[in-house]
Amino acid sequence: MLNSSTKIIKHKTGLLNLAEELGNVSKACQVMGYSRDTFYRYKSALEEGGVEALLERTRRKPNMANRVDDATEQAVIDSATDFPAYGQARTSNELRKAGVFVSPSGVRSIWLRHNFANFKSRLKALEAKLASDKGIILTEAQVQALEQKKHDDEAHGEIETAHPGYLGSQDTFYVGTLKGVGRVYQQTYVDTYCKIAHAKLYTNKTPITSADLLNDQVLPFYEQHELPVLRIMTDRGTEYCGRADTHDYQLFLAINDIDHTKTKVQHPQTNGICERFHKTILQEFYQVTFRKKLYETIAQLQADLDEWLHHYNTKRTHQGKMCCGRTPFDTMIAGKEIWREKFVNQI
Repeated sequence: MLNSSTKIIKHKTGLLNLAEELGNVSKACQVMGYSRDTFYRYKSALEEGGVEALLERTRRKPNMANRVDDATEQAVIDSATDFPAYGQARTSNELRKAGVFVSPSGVRSIWLRHNFANFKSRLKALEAKLASDKGIILTEAQVQALEQKKHDDEAHGEIETAHPGYLGSQDTFYVGTLKGVGRVYQQTYVDTYCKIAHAKLYTNKTPITSADLLNDQVLPFYEQHELPVLRIMTDRGTEYCGRADTHDYQLFLAINDIDHTKTKVQHPQTNGICERFHKTILQEFYQVTFRKKLYETIAQLQADLDEWLHHYNTKRTHQGKMCCGRTPFDTMIAGKEIWREKFVNQI
């Protein structure tokens, strides 16, 4: 009688013990649900190596006979970062010119093994290579690929931002219609680095109201914390765009030496940080407060909005790229040190 408490071999020893008790291999296999071939394999392993031989043998990943040699694989890996924009067919053709023979499907297999399956992953590998080796000199193809990635990232809402105040995102949000007040619009400003948000309510959307938010809330806040406002990104609405010499918003930015960036045409996701904040404020504030309270004036709604914004900026944790679970205000304080170290100390 074999005894084992190990789950891996318990069913194997059970089959052998049952066959011994019944004196009938076929009956034991039928009861346990195994074939006679399996029984005799277990019995042979037991006789040759004891109970330990019944343990599962982990199989290493086989190295296929038709796998390319190490030199070819390294050439494909190097090509992935040297020419990240090349597809698998072109990579195969270019390597053939250099005396390295590998099929397009072979290139694809190597890419999959090293996580180079698409253009973005190869660009990430190039960026990692640049970060690890500061003395590397980029080829023209690498520079073009990185520039293309930068434009694509901006078009899809991935924005380059270095510190608080580096880039602000401003947009107009239609709140709704209040009885006795009329249409209510919200001017919104969100810092793309720390996600600090400012918002003010108006009964219309004009260049004056767009500039008023900056003048009344945004610029005083950043002056208080000794931070700059270098650039603001908006869509191409009439409240933000117009002739530079007559448009109130454009004139305000020029007076305060703030650069103006406009979103790509028909790409609202470029201003995605502000759009995502609008979804948050709609779900967490407006849809809740309008079910709890009736507002007769825009000032009443503004008071509750200011209270919610204080909670959003100072108490509510944010899962954004820079915040990583911190509040926007805490992220701003940490980013303030980056601004001082990188820029103020260089002056």
